[in-house]
Amino acid sequence: MAAARRFLPALFLAAALSLLSGCGKKGALIPPEALVPAPIGTLAVAQKGAEFQVSWTGPGKQEKGGKLEDLSGFLLFRRNVLPPGEDCEECPNAYRQLALVDLDLPEGARQVGSLWIYDDFDLRKGQAYQYKVRSFTRKGAQSKDSNKVRRTAVTPPLPPVLEAAGSPNEVTLNFVALPPEQGTAAGYNVYRSKKGEPMPLTPLNKAPLTGNSYQDKEVILGLTYDYAVTSVATVDGQTVESAPSNVAEAGLVLPD
Repeated sequence: MAAARRFLPALFLAAALSLLSGCGKKGALIPPEALVPAPIGTLAVAQKGAEFQVSWTGPGKQEKGGKLEDLSGFLLFRRNVLPPGEDCEECPNAYRQLALVDLDLPEGARQVGSLWIYDDFDLRKGQAYQYKVRSFTRKGAQSKDSNKVRRTAVTPPLPPVLEAAGSPNEVTLNFVALPPEQGTAAGYNVYRSKKGEPMPLTPLNKAPLTGNSYQDKEVILGLTYDYAVTSVATVDGQTVESAPSNVAEAGLVLPD
């Protein structure tokens, strides 16, 4: 009993020193949940040809607002949407991991500016798919789920056949395509890049073109351009693009 009485004061002293040593100098403790990436809110999906282009931008902040400096990659998930009465999004096996995108070795996905794109070719006509994505840090902390996007795979329109010819003032494109097998034709989109560079994600035109020709006046003498055109259709309220046409090369030409 005497030994116990001698031990208790020493124990209290050690506890007090421990509290004092951690007080005031190291700052407030940061809860682990504050260090995880903020959820992604930019997930989107579009059908182009026979594939879905799933895209998102990475988070720049932690969930509690601090700057995110150790982003390491993304986990992309997909589920098959079942008919009403059978669908169960919250069931444990509803989603499966579709891709792990490591920022150091981003195989399976590509980056265009700040946008990440995953091309999903594993589609079945008439099937609806739902996607979500999470980001993770080098220490393995995962964000919460992103916004969820859903899309039904349909038969895309066929790509057009394209011809391009240059003149002193403009490049003229002529193109034609068959009517879509599914849905209604909505027009065409025109894409342009400098020769040898990849095509951009957005077309030159702001809305689908309803005619079969396009005059490109925003070109520079001495440069050669690559052009491609896609057919656009509306299927069950969804806008669907074809695969790109053949690539046609053209530029301004001086008069004889």
